[in-house]
Amino acid sequence: MLPHSLYPFFLILLLLLLLSPPTHQFQSIAFSTRHHHCLSSSQSPPAPPLPPPSPTSFLQVLTDIDDTLKSSGGLKVGEIALGGLDTQYQRGVVYPGVFTFILELSLHASSPLNPAVLTARAEELKLALELKPDSKICLKAGEVGRKRGVEGWGIGPVLYGSVVEWVNQVNKGFRKFKNFESLLSQESLPQISYVYLGDTGEYDSQAGLQMLRYYPEKVKGVFLHVVGESLREREMVRDEDMIVNGRPVMHFITYCGAAVKAYENGLMGRDGVERVIESVYEDLREMGVGEEDGRWRDVEREEGIWRFRVMNN
Repeated sequence: MLPHSLYPFFLILLLLLLLSPPTHQFQSIAFSTRHHHCLSSSQSPPAPPLPPPSPTSFLQVLTDIDDTLKSSGGLKVGEIALGGLDTQYQRGVVYPGVFTFILELSLHASSPLNPAVLTARAEELKLALELKPDSKICLKAGEVGRKRGVEGWGIGPVLYGSVVEWVNQVNKGFRKFKNFESLLSQESLPQISYVYLGDTGEYDSQAGLQMLRYYPEKVKGVFLHVVGESLREREMVRDEDMIVNGRPVMHFITYCGAAVKAYENGLMGRDGVERVIESVYEDLREMGVGEEDGRWRDVEREEGIWRFRVMNN
């Protein structure tokens, strides 16, 4: 008979195996920075201002999956969230404009690198969580790269968590930070900088703050997708931007808003912002989201902020 302390672990394991559809699966990929897409505030001394990209600079986006690239749908077992909190979109829907945003961040340096995935999904469950070339995430990333003329761009290395983080979720942020350090130890190119992209629902902010505390010379900024059960809750968190060791921590509701904040912090050019905005609207139309929908109005509001700032610069 199993000890009572193990019941939560086996319940979560069973639900993961039953509920994770094939298109949302994940596979271990060897550490790399390019061309591996879908193949199988503690106070520290201030960091220097963000330097402009040099001819030999590279930028890699480090990203979470659930509620960052795609919606978790807010699926829960009791009080335990299975992947995230967002209920604005159905489970598995890829967020409008997300991969255009990631690519434009990468292109602001001299050479775009494939984004690396830092996930708390358990290494022990790879058979149920394998990332396949025909997954929604993988296909969308490749499509965005091709449309932008960047052949071979797509999902890069995937760094996992373990079942420990699924049982004791407060460890998720620390595990992602340690995976980032593992990625750093495998660097093969000179002058690589990083941007971390996560959400406010599952300890991604802890991982990002640790990166800025210990590696401000490597991490240019942290973006956190604001998720919550109400618009009021999301808007309150959105205003919690801060500077840590000279680097920005930026909260956003849509990827239009994320692009505007990237521009304000020297991480994206004007043309890049325009491409992200266009991509967000295009994806919303493909989803059948109309202009009266609150998700469309969120984008219009953030685009309006952008137009006002462009006119006054």
